[in-house]
Amino acid sequence: MRAGVAGGVLGTLAVAGAAGTANAAEPVTQTIELPTLTADLTAQVAASAEVTQQAAADYQLRAERDAAAEKAAKQAKADLADAKKQAEIKKQKAEEARKEAAERATRTAERTTLTTASTASSAPSAAAGNDAAAAPAGGSVATVIGFLRAQVGDAYVMGATGPDAWDCSGLVQAAFKQVGVDLPRISQDQSLAGTQVSLSNLQVGDILYWGGAGSAYHTGVYIGGGQYLDAANPSKGVVIQDLSGYPADGAVRVL
Repeated sequence: MRAGVAGGVLGTLAVAGAAGTANAAEPVTQTIELPTLTADLTAQVAASAEVTQQAAADYQLRAERDAAAEKAAKQAKADLADAKKQAEIKKQKAEEARKEAAERATRTAERTTLTTASTASSAPSAAAGNDAAAAPAGGSVATVIGFLRAQVGDAYVMGATGPDAWDCSGLVQAAFKQVGVDLPRISQDQSLAGTQVSLSNLQVGDILYWGGAGSAYHTGVYIGGGQYLDAANPSKGVVIQDLSGYPADGAVRVL
């Protein structure tokens, strides 16, 4: 009987063991398959993420391009408006300059007669030197003197070059520019222009300077009769003065 019981127990254990072995084998089959499924899923997810990222990058690039294009269009519109405004300003200034030139031409023509009479009637003086040898008040010299006389009464402003305010060298430069002579802008350089002449041999149209040649601090133009015309200072403006009251230190001739 014991042997039978033992045999029955062993048979039961064997069956249970076999069943247990069979049951234990099932997870092994699942474990082998899972890595393959997981790898495929990961690849799919990665691919999907890459596509999504690329789509986002493309969208951002398009958005940036659109924004840049819109900004460029706005800037171009603003530049065009500014260009039109500047063109209108230039047009207005050109018209004002044309009117001013016409007015000055009229004033110059009126002054030319006075200049001719003044030069013809001027007698030599000690300060003036030999006016008998002075250039006639015709041609280029007359144009320069006429322009200068037309500015008498204008204001003196340091650095000004017209049309209604001048400093000394600015007025001299503008006067000779009327006859095509391009003088330097500042007094120091104007005192070195042309040919140095003696104060005892001045001619109408000679440029007078105060201070040394190359270091002059003031310039004017000799108009004959012992007188010169200059943009004197803020209190006097553009005036005609006597050389006897403020003798020049030197002179140059460019005409």
